[in-house]
Amino acid sequence: MGATLAVARRELTGYFATPVAYVFIVIFLVLSGAITFTLGGFFARNQADLQPFFNFVPWLFLFLVPAITMRLWAEERRLGTIELLLTLPIAQWQAVLGKFLAAWAFCAIALALTFPLWITVNVLGDPDNGVILTGYGGCLLVAGAYLAVGAALSALTKNQVIAFVLAVAVCFVFAAAGSPVVTEFLSQRIPALAEVARQFSVTERFAGFQRGVIALRDLVFFASFIAFWLFANAVAVDHRKAD
Repeated sequence: MGATLAVARRELTGYFATPVAYVFIVIFLVLSGAITFTLGGFFARNQADLQPFFNFVPWLFLFLVPAITMRLWAEERRLGTIELLLTLPIAQWQAVLGKFLAAWAFCAIALALTFPLWITVNVLGDPDNGVILTGYGGCLLVAGAYLAVGAALSALTKNQVIAFVLAVAVCFVFAAAGSPVVTEFLSQRIPALAEVARQFSVTERFAGFQRGVIALRDLVFFASFIAFWLFANAVAVDHRKAD
């Protein structure tokens, strides 16, 4: 894991070497706070929990996470540095995993900086902090799922804008698959497909974590989902590194 962590440190340092990281964090914190207190009706609900925040996190990540992943491999290919990276004494899977872990750590930092919301809810009431902690864990898994998708799609193109649009589109499919609109539409026409869509929905799997429930099937789903897209990432890098 030494080489993997070295790549991760290199990537994470690179994030904070440019204004991109700070812009992402500021936008995420502003939007999460604004949505929690306005659309989420934080005060109007009169309940000591962070459900208004957790309800919107998957949709915030839907646009902000692809903004991180769009440069992971697309920029390497555009600048021609991917050949240099892959000629280092590291395995290809270590480079893929290292980049993913760096992006995941960055998302974890952004989530950790929302701690004022946790402080606020504890000052105003007596929340179940175990449920809140589980919700944050679910948020991190959702971020990891989106990051894996975005990284794989970034490896398919040299254009960061194309990588961003593709990642948003694919992540939206997995986010909206379990929504009532989609499942009701499918249940009326293809009932069997409605259940399949629900099972592959990231937001549906995240719902348990929001309630403070850590189900093995949800952990297996996120682990296999991330593993599949990381494998696709490695395959894409292997086939397009010489382009």
